[in-house]
Amino acid sequence: MRVGITGHSNLAPECVDEVGAGIRAALDAALEDEAAGGSSLVGVTCLAAGADQLFARVVLGMGGEVEVVLPAADYRDKIKPHNLAEYDELLGRATVVSVLPNEVSGRYAYVMANERMLASVDFVVAVWDGLPSGGKGGTGDVVEHAVASGVPVVVVWPPGARRKS
Repeated sequence: MRVGITGHSNLAPECVDEVGAGIRAALDAALEDEAAGGSSLVGVTCLAAGADQLFARVVLGMGGEVEVVLPAADYRDKIKPHNLAEYDELLGRATVVSVLPNEVSGRYAYVMANERMLASVDFVVAVWDGLPSGGKGGTGDVVEHAVASGVPVVVVWPPGARRKS
């Protein structure tokens, strides 16, 4: 089973454990539904800070594999310094890393990466507060695109979850 992630990069630290448990519950439920087929778990992510990296950790902790879709050649340069170590570690644990043919990260590259992810998964976990995106490539935009494309979406936003202000 192939599962994608979209979600907020600015989760409040005090809700990360609850959000991680919500991601795990969503994946457990999907695996239970697929149990008769003996599905293995593959998580597809861009490894952005926040929800993407949390998702990758949960997938790896469940014994799954992580595939990474990097939006552009300079994507690592856009990662904030305090997130680089986790990004590098998770990237090193990925079984597949694809770099899209964009030199520069930005909205266009993020939309392309999300489209690649959506085209390759059975469903998407959305760590999403339900609010509209601030532009193309944001969480709400990805959810909208997934729904329009017929890709099932499981929203994870437990009580008490919030974004940093």
